[in-house]
Amino acid sequence: MRHNKSINHLSRKSGHRKALLANMAVSLIEHKRITTTLAKAKALKMYVEPLVTKSKEDTTHSRRIVFSYLKNKEAVKELFGTISPKIASRPGGYTRILKVGFRHGDAAEMALIEFVDFNEAALASSPKKETKKTSTRRSRSKKAAEAPKAEAQVETAPAAEAPAAEASAEEKKAE
Repeated sequence: MRHNKSINHLSRKSGHRKALLANMAVSLIEHKRITTTLAKAKALKMYVEPLVTKSKEDTTHSRRIVFSYLKNKEAVKELFGTISPKIASRPGGYTRILKVGFRHGDAAEMALIEFVDFNEAALASSPKKETKKTSTRRSRSKKAAEAPKAEAQVETAPAAEAPAAEASAEEKKAE
């Protein structure tokens, strides 16, 4: 039984599992998204997210620690150069797992794992919140300038009708 065991062994010995996760992490860093089985995607998420957190601090020590996991210079360079600046403000949750169906050969559940800030399609389709301009008003805008004119027209109209109403009232008294 595997009570309270957080790591999925993926039916592999430790050396094979570490090599598999390192290679998948390198592919994810280079391509920003990969398709794999759901179990491997979940294991990869647990493997990659601490490395991305470590990459926020660009020091020689953190580069060496990340390199000891990935064993690929280009991936380390990409992680510290491209990915780290984009996710610097994010407090965690750097990857997203999307289920994409079942594999035809063995019906294994497939998933797409990707970096959250690198999905251009999702970023473009999501409605961006329009922020209001909070600058000080130095002069009146066109709408604000038109509003007093409209109010002036409303005020003058009843004044013009008032003498006509008084005249009609006088005519009624005369009858």
